[in-house]
Amino acid sequence: MAPLRVLILHGWQGSGPEHWQTWLAGRLEDAGAHVQYPRLPDCDVPCPDRWGAALHRELRALSRGEGERVVIAHSLGCVLWLREAAEVRPAQRVDRVVLVAPPCPGAAVPELAKFYPTGADKAAIDAASKSTRLVCSDDDEYCPGRGAAEHWGAPLELSVDLLPGAGHLNVEAGYGPWPAMEAWALGETDSLACEASPVA
Repeated sequence: MAPLRVLILHGWQGSGPEHWQTWLAGRLEDAGAHVQYPRLPDCDVPCPDRWGAALHRELRALSRGEGERVVIAHSLGCVLWLREAAEVRPAQRVDRVVLVAPPCPGAAVPELAKFYPTGADKAAIDAASKSTRLVCSDDDEYCPGRGAAEHWGAPLELSVDLLPGAGHLNVEAGYGPWPAMEAWALGETDSLACEASPVA
């Protein structure tokens, strides 16, 4: 059986060594998966066009091998996916995507503003991946007001796992090791709502 092929997309300023994405990359590699975990260009002052070009390079590389193709994005990496979904070629369509804690327009971070509007719609999301899941909290400082479930999940008709009180689902919120995400990546569970708490 061909190994799992995974592309991990970090957010603004990257994901450091204690972040669940970095932990997950190591765990998946240990399990025999092909893992792409690029540092996107100028991640402190991100440019949508440069990030978009980097994403499509990574998708071309991901599509070169056999096996299930999975994209795991956090924060601004989710917004990047939403922006670029319409440009994903049929040959590079992936099997599963999980979008964790996408920020919303209106977050008080000037570096994020140029990534909006995304132009995302359900048809583009469905064309880019067979399945797309949103994982978010009800108190994310980067998605004030309605929250990600309502801002992104409802209009795009995404499957949503809402994790109460989980903040931005980053290191500060306690998300270093995250076994539920590992299980989802490996195809062992469909939902991250159950047993979603990270290791203390």
